[in-house]
Amino acid sequence: MAQSTRHPGQPLRVLIVADTFPPDINGASRFTERLAGGLVRNGNNVHIIAPATSKAWGTFTEIQDGVEMTVHRIRSYPLVIHKTLRFVNPLTLKNKVDLILDEFEPDAIHSQSHLSVGRVLARSGRERGIRLIATNHTMPENLLKYLHLPKFLEKRVKAKLWKDAGKVLSKYDQITTPTRRAAELLEAAAGIENVLAISCGIDATKFTNSTKTTNNPFRVLFLGRLDWEKHVHNLLKAAAKLPKEIDFFIEIAGDGSQKKYLADLARELKISTRVKFLGHISEEELPLAYERATVFAMPSIAELQSIATMEAMASGRPVIAANAMALPHLVHHGDNGYLFEPDDVDDFSACLLKVATADQKELNRLSENSIHLIQSHDIKRTLSIFEGLYRGDQDARQNSDDNSEDYMKPIGRLSIVVRRAELKVRRQALAALGKITDLGDEIKDGLEEIGQDVKRQAKKVDKQVRTGVKKTVGKAKKAIKRLDE
Repeated sequence: MAQSTRHPGQPLRVLIVADTFPPDINGASRFTERLAGGLVRNGNNVHIIAPATSKAWGTFTEIQDGVEMTVHRIRSYPLVIHKTLRFVNPLTLKNKVDLILDEFEPDAIHSQSHLSVGRVLARSGRERGIRLIATNHTMPENLLKYLHLPKFLEKRVKAKLWKDAGKVLSKYDQITTPTRRAAELLEAAAGIENVLAISCGIDATKFTNSTKTTNNPFRVLFLGRLDWEKHVHNLLKAAAKLPKEIDFFIEIAGDGSQKKYLADLARELKISTRVKFLGHISEEELPLAYERATVFAMPSIAELQSIATMEAMASGRPVIAANAMALPHLVHHGDNGYLFEPDDVDDFSACLLKVATADQKELNRLSENSIHLIQSHDIKRTLSIFEGLYRGDQDARQNSDDNSEDYMKPIGRLSIVVRRAELKVRRQALAALGKITDLGDEIKDGLEEIGQDVKRQAKKVDKQVRTGVKKTVGKAKKAIKRLDE
C-alpha cells in the first residue's frame, strides 16, 4: 500500500479526479467542490482533473467554493442519453493524465468516480506508487434507465456494471462511500471489502438561520437533479392529494431531463399555479430557499447520502423522504421528519399532511431535531479523516461520527433536559459561527474584561444579599424576643 512521506501538519499535494465538477450541479459535483475548497483552506495544494463542459479545455486557475485551485479540464463530449455525463476519449486520456502526474507529483489521488477519468488514474497512480483513495457516489442501476434496455436484459447488465465497478475500485488503496448503508451495498454488489463510511459533510454555519419553521403558508421545497431516479413526480402527485383547505406551494430547484414532464404533470394535476420551477439557483440564493420552506422533500430512491437533505437539516427544516437507500440514515421517522414507502403516493401525501397541520410546538421539535442530527456531519471532521487517509496514517481508517451507534437511536430516548440544553448551546454556536469568522485579540480582551466585571458584580450582589439576610434575621429575632416578653 502506498504511503505518503508527509507528516501531520505538513501541507499535502492532492489530486482530485472527477467525472462531474462545477458548473455541473449534482451531489457528487458539490461534494468534490467543497472537499477541494476545504483542503485548500487547510493549507493543502489541490489540483482537479475533470471533463471540460465547454470548448475550453486545458489547465486553468478557477475559483471554486470561494478559493483558488488548479483545474485540468479534459476535452469531452456531451452524451445524448444523460444531461450531465460527458464522454472523454480513453485513447488520449492516459497520456494527458501521465503528464499532469509527472508535473504535479501528488502525495495522493482521490477519485470521485470509476466511470472514465478515475479508471485511468487508478492505473497511472499505481504505476507511480501514489496513494490511491476512491469515493463511490454512483449506483449503476441509475444509468440503466438512460440506456433504454429491454426489461429482460436489465438484471444482467446491472450485475455486469457492479462487477466492473468492483474491478476498478479494487485497484485503490482505500474505498469510501458516504454512509454505512451505502458501504454495505457496495461491498455486497461489487464484491469488495473494508469500505469506510465517511459523510460528505457540510458547513452547517452557511445554512443556520433564526427564522422559525412555519406552515402558514405551507411551502415544500425540492432541490436536486430533475432526473428519473429522483421521483419528483411523486411529490406533485402527493401534493395534489392534499385536502382542498391546505394552502400549499411547491418550489422545485434544479434542472434535468424530467423538467418538461414535471411541468406538464403539474398542469395535468391542476396544481401548476402552486408549483414554481426555480431552475439552478446560486450559492447566495441557496440558504434562502431552505429558510422560506416549511419542509424539504426528497422522494429519490437512489441516494447514497443527500447533500441537499443535510443542508435542509442545517437550516432547521424537517424532511419528508422516501424510505430507500441511505435516506433513513438522515431522516429519523418521527424525530426530524417522516419516511414514506417508495412510490406510495398516499403515504407520501399523509406525511405532507402531518407537517401541514402540525402546531408550532411540533414544528419546533422537528426543527430542533434536524439541527441535532446534522452535528454529526461536520465537514471539518470529514476533511480530517481524508487528510489522514491521504497520508496513510494507521489510525485514519475510521468512519465519520454519523455512523456511530448512538446516531441511529431515536432522539426521544435521550434525556429531555440534556437534549434541550445541548440543542440550545449548538444553535447558539452555529449562529455565532455564522456571523463571526475571526475573533481578534481586542474582542477577546474585551470579553475577558466583561467576564471580570460580571464576577465583580456577582460578588458585590452576593455580599449585599448576605448583608440583607443578616439584617432580616436580626430583626426577626428582636421581634420574636419582644413577643416572648
